[in-house]
Amino acid sequence: MKFDYLIIGAGTAGCVLANRLTKNDQNNVAIFEAGKPSDIWKVNMPLAILYTMHDPKYNYKYYSEPEPYLNNRKLFCPRGKMIGGCSAHNGMVFVRGNPNDYERWASFGLKDWSYEKVLPYFKKIETWSGGENEYRGGKGTLPVNQSKNNNPLFKAFINSAAEAGYKINSDMNGKEQEGFGMYDITIHKGERSSASRHYLNPAKRRKNLKIFSESFVEKIIFDGKKAIGIEVKIKNNVEKIYANKEVILSGGSINSPQLLMVSGVGPAEHLKDNGIEIVHALEGVGKNLQDHLETYIQQECNTPDTLYSYVNKLNMLRIGIQWFLTKSGPCSASFLEAGGFCKSSPEREYPNIQFHFFPAFVIDHGLVEPDRHGYQLHASPNHPKSRGHVTLNSSNPYDYPKIQFNYLENEDDMKQTIECIHVARKILGQNSLKPYAGKEIGPGENIQTNELFEEYIRSKSETAYHPSCTLKMGIDEMAVVDEKLKIHGLQNIRAVDASVMPEIISGNLNAPTLMIAEKASDLILNNT
Repeated sequence: MKFDYLIIGAGTAGCVLANRLTKNDQNNVAIFEAGKPSDIWKVNMPLAILYTMHDPKYNYKYYSEPEPYLNNRKLFCPRGKMIGGCSAHNGMVFVRGNPNDYERWASFGLKDWSYEKVLPYFKKIETWSGGENEYRGGKGTLPVNQSKNNNPLFKAFINSAAEAGYKINSDMNGKEQEGFGMYDITIHKGERSSASRHYLNPAKRRKNLKIFSESFVEKIIFDGKKAIGIEVKIKNNVEKIYANKEVILSGGSINSPQLLMVSGVGPAEHLKDNGIEIVHALEGVGKNLQDHLETYIQQECNTPDTLYSYVNKLNMLRIGIQWFLTKSGPCSASFLEAGGFCKSSPEREYPNIQFHFFPAFVIDHGLVEPDRHGYQLHASPNHPKSRGHVTLNSSNPYDYPKIQFNYLENEDDMKQTIECIHVARKILGQNSLKPYAGKEIGPGENIQTNELFEEYIRSKSETAYHPSCTLKMGIDEMAVVDEKLKIHGLQNIRAVDASVMPEIISGNLNAPTLMIAEKASDLILNNT
C-alpha cells in the first residue's frame, strides 16, 4: 500500500492532521492508531475520566522509573491508547498557555512560533461560547465553552481568591492569563469534545482518508536518511506501507521518541547499547522531558456539596441514568472547572503557578474512594527547571520505554512548590470558604516548616499528566526538529505533537497541541 502521508498516532495532533490534510482531495492520507475506537459512553461522559485512565484497553498506563527526588516513588503516567488519544481521556480543561511562553519559544531562534504567529491558529481551533473577538475564535472546529458549573464551592473559591488579593479573570485565554475564575472546557451539550469527535469524525467519509485502528507501528523504514514508509502490525500481520511524501510522528511525548529510537534515530551510544543499527545519530531524541508536578492542598468540607455525595451507589446510579437520558446533571461536568494563575512571589516575571480547584479528595489517581466530604487545590509551578528523559528498555517496540522525569532535581522547583502551598493556604483561609472549611487534611495544620513541606511534597505530589518536550524544536545541538517540525538531518519526516515543544507551556497541554497540529497542517499543505 502507498499513501501520500502516513500519520502515526490518532491522538490530539493526529486527528487534526487527518482532517486538514484530506481537505485537499489530491492528498491520500492514512492514519494509524494502536488503540481502539473511542466513541463509547465512558469517553463521552465527562465525569467518567477514571474509567479510561485505568483501563489498559484504552490506556498505556505507563509508570516512571523510581524518581530520586520523590522518595524513589514510581509515578503513574497515563497516556491515551485509543482514537482521540489523550483528548479522549483528559480533564477537558482548555488552556492556551501564557503569551509569554510563546515569546520564549521565539527567543530560541523560532521566530515563527511567537505569540503573534500562533494566535491565529488558536482562534482557528475554536468556536468559543463567549463570542469571537481580537483574541478568541468564533467559527472554529472545536466547541470551547466557558464553564457554567454552579457548584457553590466554585463561587466560594473564586471569591476567596479575590479576598486574598488576586485578580479575577473571566477569560484566561484572552488578553492576559493572570487571575482566577472558571476555566474554558471542551464539554459541549453534556459530552466530551475530543479531537476525534470534532476533527476526525467529520473527515471519515472522505475517500482520500484511511483510518487504521488497533494497528501498531513497529518501525519507520528509511532509505538512507529519507523516511519512505512504516512497518505496522494490522490484525496480526506485519505489513510495509509506503509514503509518497511524508511520514508524520504524532504518537505523543512518550511514544514518538521511542519509535524514532527503535527505528535507528537517536543518541548513538544508547542505540548501540540496545543493538540497534544507527540510521541517524541525534542526541536530543528522548531528552528534555518536562511535566507539571502537582501538590494537593486538601481540606475537609462541612457541607455535602462535594462529589463524595456520589460515592453512594444509589446516587451514582441516579446521576448516571440522568446523563444517559438527558446528557445533563453531575455526569455532564468534569468538576476541574475552577482555578487560575498567579505569581508565587513578586519577583516572578509572569504567573508561575497554576491552580485547579476540585470539590473532592483525589487519592491515588482516583483508585481509592475518599471517606468524607472534602475539596482540594492542585498547585503546580508552570515552568519547572528539572529535565528528564525517555529511553529504551530494549529494541523491541512492544516493550514499554523507561520514563525518568527527575521531578524536583532543580532546587528552584522545590522552592516554587513550597510557595504554591503558602498561596493555596492563603486562598483557602479566606472568609468566603469559611462556611465550608473543616480541618486541613493535607499537608495538615501541623506542617509549618520548610523541612516538613519538603517531605510532604516528596511523598505526596503527583503528575499533572503533562509530559512534553522530548523531541524539542530548536536550533541548538539538543534540538530534534526545526521550526517547520522537520527532524534535523532527515528527509520526508516530521514530528507533530506535544513532544516538539521546546519548553512546557503555562497550563494544560490539549489546546497548544491542537495549535501545533493546525500550524503543522499549513506547513505541510504549503510544502514548507
